[in-house]
Amino acid sequence: MPEDSEAIVKTAIFPVAGLGTRFLPATKATPKELLPVIDTPLIQYAIDEARDAGVERIVFVSHPSKSAIERHVQDDADLRERGKARLARELKQAAIDEDLHDVVFVMQDEPLGLGHAVLCARDNVLPGPVAVILPDDLIVGSKECLSEMIAAYPNCDSGHMVATIDVARDDVASYGILSVLARNGRVIKANGMVEKPDPAAAPSKSAVVGRYVLDAAIFDALARQTPGVGGEIQQTDAIATQICTTGLSGFAFSGQRFDCGSKQGMLAAGLHLARQDPAFDAVLDEFVAGQSSSTAA
Repeated sequence: MPEDSEAIVKTAIFPVAGLGTRFLPATKATPKELLPVIDTPLIQYAIDEARDAGVERIVFVSHPSKSAIERHVQDDADLRERGKARLARELKQAAIDEDLHDVVFVMQDEPLGLGHAVLCARDNVLPGPVAVILPDDLIVGSKECLSEMIAAYPNCDSGHMVATIDVARDDVASYGILSVLARNGRVIKANGMVEKPDPAAAPSKSAVVGRYVLDAAIFDALARQTPGVGGEIQQTDAIATQICTTGLSGFAFSGQRFDCGSKQGMLAAGLHLARQDPAFDAVLDEFVAGQSSSTAA
């Protein structure tokens, strides 16, 4: 079990090098992480989640073609100089304050997998366990997912913790699936993890999604890991090799997850957030009424 003094997660890694081909042509010039969910870029939700969790350093593993992400996370003094003080304040709140957080950009020049992206950050992380946040997975709720995981991590009796959701049996082939030993509240003790299993052979319906708190030993495992599915270095494979030595737990977070790596997930996220804001009530009511009228006709 991690010692309490070592269980402080000081670094969050954001793998953002993917080229977002599923969203072409929108991503031809705009990184997918900057596509808005209503009026907030997808990556901003992940940045806010990391800041809420108290990390000290955020390492963006990016691609040379995605310099717009770096511009997004920086404060924009130009608006203040042009007399747009209110807008400048709003953007300053969204930007990462480098007096409070270290910001590091490293490049992943080739698409060699999530595990390779995390390994690219190795020389820039602070001591102790690290968080990995996949911005494509938008998780919303009254509590931030990463904060919940970090609070549970010291007592989970495992060095690696992964966020999980329960999925339908027919959907397990789209996820890494845990082999479950026991459940204690939201914490799931696991003795294995299978990447995209056949539904008939899946050990459970507990699916891994894009939040991880990983012991620093993960970097040695990734450095040794041979290519797996798709010829890529798979992070799940590296975690699986350390289950006997480092341990693995799942965490069933309280929020709702949207797969914003897909168009359907982006639309669902936008509709969900719109329902939370009274400013959109009239638009949604009008749309629903129109659909009802069309169906009746």
